[in-house]
Amino acid sequence: MSKADYNVACADINLEEAKETLNFILENNGKGISIEMDVTKSSEIEKMIMDTVNNFGSLDILVNNAGVTRTSRIMDLTEKDWDWINNVNAKGTFFCLQAAAKQMIKQNNGGRIINMASVGGKGFVDVSNAIYAASKGAVISLTKTAAQELAKYEITVNSICPGITYTNILSDIVKKRSLEQNKSEEEIMRHYVRDIPLQRPNYPEDIAAMVVFLSSSGARNITGQSYNVDGGLIPS
Repeated sequence: MSKADYNVACADINLEEAKETLNFILENNGKGISIEMDVTKSSEIEKMIMDTVNNFGSLDILVNNAGVTRTSRIMDLTEKDWDWINNVNAKGTFFCLQAAAKQMIKQNNGGRIINMASVGGKGFVDVSNAIYAASKGAVISLTKTAAQELAKYEITVNSICPGITYTNILSDIVKKRSLEQNKSEEEIMRHYVRDIPLQRPNYPEDIAAMVVFLSSSGARNITGQSYNVDGGLIPS
């Protein structure tokens, strides 16, 4: 986002990781701030919004990117898993969206809200677990309804559904399944990409490119959509 000339507020429950992202932005001549916050706490969401506005004068774009999961079969999932995953992925996404929309309406200048969903919310068979899939399905449905309600304020709401994306979360899953199945990590990755027409996973920059597009003037008439970035893995 910084390369597209946006000011960026890097908000994370882990302040050191937020600072790491901020340092990357500053090293590339961008402008930004780092904020320590927990998306499961409404008071911290409100503070994040106010810190952003106080530093930059307005809130124009929200990227709802917080998410958690763990690898598990459906019969091994617990109530604790349900609460943990949905508190971040569903509840956190909703209340960040709501707080951002309130500020954007107050500014009376439109805005962009981009939610991070997943192909797991659309039926991808190798999703990490069923609760994660449900939480991302909730994000996709929220995107559609919020887009309809916020359109009159010129606020667009879209979601991105990444497929297999090589992040720390995927790296941990690959390591776990490598041990479980007594296979090399390379074999596990080949298994993951076997059904991807482009035969490669996403990398973070692939998702970032879609975020930048949905934030641009070229996407001003796009709302309520959930875009797969998955190398052709699933059809819709």
